[in-house]
Amino acid sequence: MFKNYLKIAWRNLLKNKGYSLINIGGLALGMAVTLIIGLWMHDELTYNSYFKNKDKIAQVFQSQTFNGNVGTGPAIPLPLEPALRENYGDNFEHIVMCSWTQSSYVKYKENSISRTGNYMQPNGPELLGLEIIKGVKNGLDEINSIMISESMADAFFGVENPIGKVLKISNQYDMMVTAVYKDIPYSNSFNDTDFIMPWEHYVSNQEWIQNSLDNWQNNSFQMFVQIAGNTSFESVTNAIIDIKKNSDEEVVEFNPRIFLLPMEDWYLKSNFDQGVQSGGRIKYVWLFGIIGAFVLILACINFMNLSTARSEKRAKEVGIRKSIGSQKGQLINQFLSESFLVVLFAYLIGIAIVLLSLNGFNDLARKEITFPWNSGTFWMISLAFILFTALLAGSYPALYLSSFKPVDVLKGTFKSGKYAGLPRKILVVVQFTVSVAFIIGTFIVMQQINHAKNRPVGYDKEGLIQIPTFAQDFEGKTELMRNEFKNSGAVVEMATSSSPTTRIWSNRSGFTWEGKPEGFQEDLAWTEVSVDYAKTIGLKILEGRDFSREFATDSVGILINESAKKYMGVQNPVGMLIRDTDEEDPAPTMKIIGVIEDVIAQSPYEPVKQAFYVYDRYDNFSYYTLRLNPNQSASQNIAIVERVFKENFPDIPFEYDFVDEEYGEKFAAEERVGSLAGIFTALAILISCLGLFGLTSFVAEQRTKEIGVRKVLGATVFNVWNMLSKDFLKLVVISCFIAVPIAYYVMNGWLQEYPYRVILKWWIFAIAMLGAFGITVLTVSFQAIRAAKQNPVKSLRTE
Repeated sequence: MFKNYLKIAWRNLLKNKGYSLINIGGLALGMAVTLIIGLWMHDELTYNSYFKNKDKIAQVFQSQTFNGNVGTGPAIPLPLEPALRENYGDNFEHIVMCSWTQSSYVKYKENSISRTGNYMQPNGPELLGLEIIKGVKNGLDEINSIMISESMADAFFGVENPIGKVLKISNQYDMMVTAVYKDIPYSNSFNDTDFIMPWEHYVSNQEWIQNSLDNWQNNSFQMFVQIAGNTSFESVTNAIIDIKKNSDEEVVEFNPRIFLLPMEDWYLKSNFDQGVQSGGRIKYVWLFGIIGAFVLILACINFMNLSTARSEKRAKEVGIRKSIGSQKGQLINQFLSESFLVVLFAYLIGIAIVLLSLNGFNDLARKEITFPWNSGTFWMISLAFILFTALLAGSYPALYLSSFKPVDVLKGTFKSGKYAGLPRKILVVVQFTVSVAFIIGTFIVMQQINHAKNRPVGYDKEGLIQIPTFAQDFEGKTELMRNEFKNSGAVVEMATSSSPTTRIWSNRSGFTWEGKPEGFQEDLAWTEVSVDYAKTIGLKILEGRDFSREFATDSVGILINESAKKYMGVQNPVGMLIRDTDEEDPAPTMKIIGVIEDVIAQSPYEPVKQAFYVYDRYDNFSYYTLRLNPNQSASQNIAIVERVFKENFPDIPFEYDFVDEEYGEKFAAEERVGSLAGIFTALAILISCLGLFGLTSFVAEQRTKEIGVRKVLGATVFNVWNMLSKDFLKLVVISCFIAVPIAYYVMNGWLQEYPYRVILKWWIFAIAMLGAFGITVLTVSFQAIRAAKQNPVKSLRTE
């Protein structure tokens, strides 16, 4: 029986090739979009699936309150570790102190490469469940040992056995390879960890860390834990939440709260608002999930509309089959079989579309998604997906077509009914409501990105490059390198800084100044810079002056930004003295010498943070910042800079970043969302237009004789176009008025997450509506004008 159903379905598809092509093409596009979004969502939702103990692993986070505002992050003080071990050790399987992932220069013989890695305590690899390929699992027991990834081992040693070999780190430390571990896949935390070195080595070689062993106020570290099997994240958090307040009275004023953030939330739910978890990338997962569902629904609507629109063509078939004994259930099965066949073809074409577009999608989304050919689960889900889509697309046509009365059909008195076209009209309205809402949403996303991009950054980022200086070799050579670079003709100015221009790496408190309010809890961004920093990057001095070599007192000078001036509540800050109250890290009293325009160093969608730019007295820098010669090409300048660099640092690889490109990365997430949303919106519109094209074709075919009569009686092409088009255009206008309030509500809510955001204006919605209307006119007009230009003699010819 089912075989016969498929035969009849196949004949019907061949009989109506044009409509079959529209149905299958629309469904294929919809299913391809749904498939690729599904693969992307799976990749997002399974982030960190590599770690076998992921359900018990967490990072220790901390919330602190500054003047009523709660800030939350993973930075914790060093004394927290022994306090947890001594007082709450039974709650943990592992407690691991870990450095921030950082770049280091790694050298073996003549091969020198920059790699990223971490310092960890000895049980770190066990917590992560690293797969050891060579060497020993306890590879961090020795203070001068190093564990490296498989890819790093291949880069340095090839087929040579790396175990026991010595690598030089930062051109300073000799570390012996004790283990090689399998690379952590890209879609996981620590995937950029090419090496791991002992935490003990980190502490023993950094005086500032040794000074922090008992300092509860220095939040410069991170900690990972694996909780015991008989506990939960919630119970452990409840036990340790006030440990910092109970251990150090001086931190009580900031109301610190220690808690665990489970590994499953690191990637998707890492945002906090006033100390409360407020989502994160998970919003994009659900956003694209909704888009995928709607695009599939649009494609199914096309199938429903075209199937029911051609009901009169199938009426006689239904009447004859019923008159010879076919039951309604059999007819329903027949039409569902046709639906299944269409969906099956569409799915196969959809897979082909996905395969052809996957590389481009990966480039755009910055993913490494592969098609899961060998996944039994995927094919089971695919079968369920095909059946679900077949039912979704075919249920209404099947129920509608199988309900015809055979007597009326065979007597020739069957009519579709006064309201037979109403469901189709409703479905067209739904299609274009979704499409118009997508257009508006995409437009607003791009507006928001451009709004932030056009925001003044506070410096001239064009022609600036940054060179990392993560080695002892750079100490004491700032002036030498500045002169070398400037004399080369490729650089017009050079400076150093403790943080990259586009980021804030350090925040400090514990300062006093004249007029500081009682109980004021300051939180200030802190960057140490050389004397030529403002000149190099093009900072705008609003009050006072820049650092100068002519004033010896500038060694204790600081520049503050506009936000700091407002934050401190002072009118004339130039000349004001700032004293550091940290007794363990005493510094001379500093003097404000100038106020600069706000510099965007964090998110361009957030207010600029209050910041101090302090004269670097101790060569505490991490970057050279160079202003390239604008009269030469960038490639020519870079080649000269590299030559000068290698002449002075032959054992260190030359690396650099353009500041404008680094700044552009701040928009990467939103731009990816905007680009993907734009592509999916275009496909949604295309699918809707395919359906509209099919319906217009059918209406024109259905009214062929009427059009012929009207033309004989003197109707113009415009009259015929108006007759065929006006009903569809009315539906699109209705869709626009439904879509606008929905889009406004959704996008206005989305924009509230950005303190610095675009204002929604009426013309944004007007452009989207006009665009949708114009697309509809073009789609409908093609068939309408074609029908209007046909020779009436042919259409009125006796059949």
